[in-house]
Amino acid sequence: MKLYLVLILLLPLLGGTLNALVGRKLPRRLCEALACAAVWGAFACALLAFGAYEAPETVLLASWLADFDFTAPIALYLDPLSLVMAVMITFVCGLIHLYAVGYMAGEGSPARFFALLNLFVFAMLVLILAENLPLLYLGWEGVGFCSYALIGFWYSDPKNATAGRKAFITTRIGDTAFGIGIVWCFQLFQTESISQINQMGFLMPVGVVTALGLLFLAGAMGKSAQVPLMVWLPDAMAGPTPVSALIHAATMVTAGVYLMARMSPLFSASPVVMAAVAVTGAVTAFYGASCALVQRDFKRVLAYSTISQIGYMMLGVGAGAVTAATFHLLEHAFFKALLFLGAGCIIAALHHEQDIFRMGGLRRRMPVTFWAFLAGAACLAGLPPTGGFFSKDAILAAVWAKGGALYGGLFVLGLLAALLTSFYTFRLVYLVFGGEGVKEVHHNPRVMDLMLLPLAILGLLGGFIHLPAFLAEGWLGRFLATALTEGAAHLSHGEEMAVEGIAALVALTGLAIAHHRYGGIRRAARIEAAAAEPRGIAAFLLNGWYADHLYRILFIRPYEAIASFLWRRVDEGVIDDSLDRLADGIGTAGRGLGRWSCGRVSVYLLSFAAGLALVLGWLAWGWIS
Repeated sequence: MKLYLVLILLLPLLGGTLNALVGRKLPRRLCEALACAAVWGAFACALLAFGAYEAPETVLLASWLADFDFTAPIALYLDPLSLVMAVMITFVCGLIHLYAVGYMAGEGSPARFFALLNLFVFAMLVLILAENLPLLYLGWEGVGFCSYALIGFWYSDPKNATAGRKAFITTRIGDTAFGIGIVWCFQLFQTESISQINQMGFLMPVGVVTALGLLFLAGAMGKSAQVPLMVWLPDAMAGPTPVSALIHAATMVTAGVYLMARMSPLFSASPVVMAAVAVTGAVTAFYGASCALVQRDFKRVLAYSTISQIGYMMLGVGAGAVTAATFHLLEHAFFKALLFLGAGCIIAALHHEQDIFRMGGLRRRMPVTFWAFLAGAACLAGLPPTGGFFSKDAILAAVWAKGGALYGGLFVLGLLAALLTSFYTFRLVYLVFGGEGVKEVHHNPRVMDLMLLPLAILGLLGGFIHLPAFLAEGWLGRFLATALTEGAAHLSHGEEMAVEGIAALVALTGLAIAHHRYGGIRRAARIEAAAAEPRGIAAFLLNGWYADHLYRILFIRPYEAIASFLWRRVDEGVIDDSLDRLADGIGTAGRGLGRWSCGRVSVYLLSFAAGLALVLGWLAWGWIS
């Protein structure tokens, strides 16, 4: 098992390092093959570890941080949660790597691109396999750095470089809170081992656990783009589409959900933390779904969709249904990767056109992409019996089972977000594939279409790994039972069937509304809509509730004003001006004293006498007094 774990991490690291050091001197095909082989090799090792798994195991690799009582070795922890995450990450990232070979075929700097992709996978694997919090934080910061570099991969465009910096800075806010929580954990528990901290949570007062949970939640908000730290994710679409798929499906944004699921045994002792996580998730789910309703940029629709779906996962964790949240995380990885890769096929075929109102009629011109994208759309919308339907319903059922006014309201908000999700998803399908539209498309490399098929199959059939209790006992629930602490209440079979029926009805209603509104849209209406300027509520949603504008007013402008005052008034007006005046005074005094150096002996004797008289006078005054 130790060998498998080492290779799971070492192969992506080795591939990324080789491409970074010597990739520029290697043929392009060799760079691509090296990167893809590294990830698929890690996937093979993850499968072997899955087959050999018997019980949770800690593997100590080397000493890392040690000082007095503080120790944080390079130690890996394999349990059902980290194992299923490792299998999912390496498989989905392997498909994305192969897809990127076709998508980036005409782009420069292949060594830099594939080196960063490999390092991104390595950092995410470190994050999920870490046995202690400092090592987890190392992977946490690693995915943040790689996302910054990949979002701004085309850095010659100022827009892309700005998007990368925005992602990096925004996530640093949450990372700071998370870092404080890690330090505080050692002060409280005298260990950084995640498993030991989870076991000792009952020793701490509830108030302390609540404060710790809120710090960790702030970190998850930044990395997983939850309200109020969600503003970086839509702009992250500036990067290449394979990068978008990597960030949204298998890495980065799922890190926050994984953190809260991993630490759930500790935080489940605090009702305040669980409620805060649930409220954050429900509000974020509604926020992302509402903003996606009016977006015109293809990838921004999917970006806001990701914000919304990650919100569902956080809602599940807050309701104590960690297994359901993990189930939706896995399903989301499959169908969201599928949707982004399908979007990349379409954008590349249309010469990088991303306005959905300028598309249309692609069902006949790109049939493979259409059917695969439709499968992903059905999963995202939660149409029965797709995997997305079962995973989303498991979360809604858990929220309903919690009961009470708070969770009842969150259940209604979750249903409303589900209705909006179904509507904007099929709005996207009708506008891109329906009716009449573009006449010519560029033929993509075949590998791009081939990567869609396994993701479509997994998205449609993935629900069978965790069916509702009234149908069968879910395999995923049994497998994760030894790793996760479930705090969710259980529904009767009748109640669970009722919740599933409501969820199915909501999804079908959203589809019907989208069909009525966009099913027969004509080309003239498309052109008019493309040229129209959004107003009112449409403008509000298009601009993401004006969150960027709000933050500019609340934080950026005051910061700029304070910085300007300190620069112009304090630094230049006080410090620099005082030094300049002191220098002028010393120079004037020096020039005045310099006049006594005239070269005449009589003047020097007179000065000497005057000085002697002053000294004698001072001594005499002191003697008299």
